[in-house]
Amino acid sequence: MSRTPGHATGPHSDVLPTRPRPEVDLADPPESLSEAVVSVLGWRGVALPAMTLLGRRVVPVAELVPEAHAERLCLGFGPNTDRTSVATWTWPEMAGRVPPPAVRLSGVISFARHWRTALGSAAPFARHCGAAMVLPAAVHGIDDYLDNAPGRARRHGVSVLTADEHTLRIDQTAWADTVSPGGSVTGRWLRELVYERLIAHMVRDVADRRGCLAD
Repeated sequence: MSRTPGHATGPHSDVLPTRPRPEVDLADPPESLSEAVVSVLGWRGVALPAMTLLGRRVVPVAELVPEAHAERLCLGFGPNTDRTSVATWTWPEMAGRVPPPAVRLSGVISFARHWRTALGSAAPFARHCGAAMVLPAAVHGIDDYLDNAPGRARRHGVSVLTADEHTLRIDQTAWADTVSPGGSVTGRWLRELVYERLIAHMVRDVADRRGCLAD
């Protein structure tokens, strides 16, 4: 029995063939896209190496507060990454004894192939800073993304960007209505974690420059 190409035969011949899904993946690794994302969104600071915050793998974007950093150096207040200890900083009896925040956390960026994964990584941070997710440009050919992602991301206060090998595009920008910049325990603790990473990044950067000069 002959078959017509592209048509199914047999007991399930009435089932329509599914539309082929595009290959979805980021053309460049997240590290090479981070600085471009910062520039496009107009965030202040530098994109640090990816780190795990609140159980999510994200790229934090932060800048040092020079005066606060200098004060903490003088007083011996290095980064405090112990959440329980940081929680005491909100106690009334700690007023005037708490070190000032030494970094401004502009935002966090999540990178993923699927919008649900990226949104799940970025959304918890929208209360504390800017939040953005970067997806492959090929998601524009997927109905699930077109029908659901923009609205869900907007409700969670997460900006959406898509990238291919040539272009980084903002699909939509968003800003959470409940941003609490450093006022909560979690916000202060996040800044202390990023403060530690930022210092390490700066030290490594200085070491690399010295190595280049020595060569």
